[in-house]
Amino acid sequence: MRQLPSGARLRLLFQDEARFGCISDQRRCWAPWPLRPIVGQQIVRQFVYGLAAVSPLDGQLCSLVLPWVDAQTMSMFLAHTAAHFRQQHCLMLLDGAGWHTAAGLQVPPTMHLLRLPPYSPELNPVEHLWDHLRENYISNRVFGSLSAVVNQLCVGLRNLHRQPELVQSMTCFDWLKTLSLTLN
Repeated sequence: MRQLPSGARLRLLFQDEARFGCISDQRRCWAPWPLRPIVGQQIVRQFVYGLAAVSPLDGQLCSLVLPWVDAQTMSMFLAHTAAHFRQQHCLMLLDGAGWHTAAGLQVPPTMHLLRLPPYSPELNPVEHLWDHLRENYISNRVFGSLSAVVNQLCVGLRNLHRQPELVQSMTCFDWLKTLSLTLN
């Protein structure tokens, strides 16, 4: 395990990925009585993956939309995230997906990975971002192509990047506010 310099300032990040595709995501919605909303539906098995790392304490977000996820694309995302937070050492908490522990994974020198306990998505604040994106940008829509899904996903992620206070309100759990992120 790499040693961090004494007094180094850490950036706490949580990371996760989610699959988005042309398969319809039907959700409940409001409509004035007595109208009944009509929502299109389709089953097209084409997908892209959203990867995000969030700093819940200040709402900063780093994200990419990629065609697939493996150790190589995960390494690319880690490098992208390290460049985004280049002035700090990043402690990134993530789940136990195979590409998070693959032998070919390249972790930047300013980043340390720490696995969350298995089967505990409730501990990962990024899950709330995926819920927000699905609820506000993806649900109850029929996409004509995978590029339309990518465009809509990018619109949602850009809006979240512009609203760190919204990201912070969704991801900064009470127990996170009690942490001190300076090593002695």
